[in-house]
Amino acid sequence: MKFSIIANPDKYSIKEPFFNVIEWCNVNGKTLLINRKIADYFPEAIKAPSVRIVADEKRSVSDADIVIAIGGDGTMLHTAHIVKEYKTPVLGINTGKLGFMANVQPSEIESALSHVSGGQYRVDRRNMLQATDGIGKTYYALNEFLFSKRDSSSMISLEVEYDGELINNYWADGLIVSSPTGSTAYNLSAGGPIVLPGTPVMVLTPINPHTLTTRPLVLPSDRTITVRSTDENDNVLFSYDGIVLPHNSKLDINIIQSDFSVYLIQLPDQNYFETLRNKLMWGLDKRKI
Repeated sequence: MKFSIIANPDKYSIKEPFFNVIEWCNVNGKTLLINRKIADYFPEAIKAPSVRIVADEKRSVSDADIVIAIGGDGTMLHTAHIVKEYKTPVLGINTGKLGFMANVQPSEIESALSHVSGGQYRVDRRNMLQATDGIGKTYYALNEFLFSKRDSSSMISLEVEYDGELINNYWADGLIVSSPTGSTAYNLSAGGPIVLPGTPVMVLTPINPHTLTTRPLVLPSDRTITVRSTDENDNVLFSYDGIVLPHNSKLDINIIQSDFSVYLIQLPDQNYFETLRNKLMWGLDKRKI
């Protein structure tokens, strides 16, 4: 079995879990593919018998049976955009903060890798969203597409249709089109609902709308949401999974569920509701702390 590692050593403290993975692979006779950037950051890793150096992240993913993402949910999003074409299962090791997708703690690495190596895991399929702009360029998001203000303190104006029918003309600080996976990200902070992953829906959540009765909508993801900017000054930014795109014209974006999916590894003792309880501290009685 071949493992590969995706990580950002410039952002996260990955050294200890990284070398723990190497040691486990050494002991258990597994191959670990690491890209040149990580190898240059940790040159001592090259000497490990389990390590094989490849040119870049994409090559390490294409050659691997399992991808190990070390970092936070930002690393998981970055990994998702690499693995979406390969369907390689991803094991997330959390060295960030909440870690909704990267839910293996560094102290659990040996146990997690043993389960994965023995096939004792299930795969949680997470559907991505697809956006197409007015010139036919396509973007993908595991969490969300975001329409937000560029530089002004004033609100932005967006016209939104679903399957060709007008939903609303939104006047707000922004608008989120979220997948079920992204429902616990920016969508949750903006007051949107939590959606069970795998549910075939998209969530449309306005950010600080001018009209207080404007509420989030949950819509089937097999039809298209169209978002158009109506600001004359074109004060709208469009981004996918935190990546902001430059544009010089009014936005006209069509969003629907993508054919691409990301396959997250769930260990035998993990489930989504347990993750919610642990990460959001549901049921915690502060009187007992």
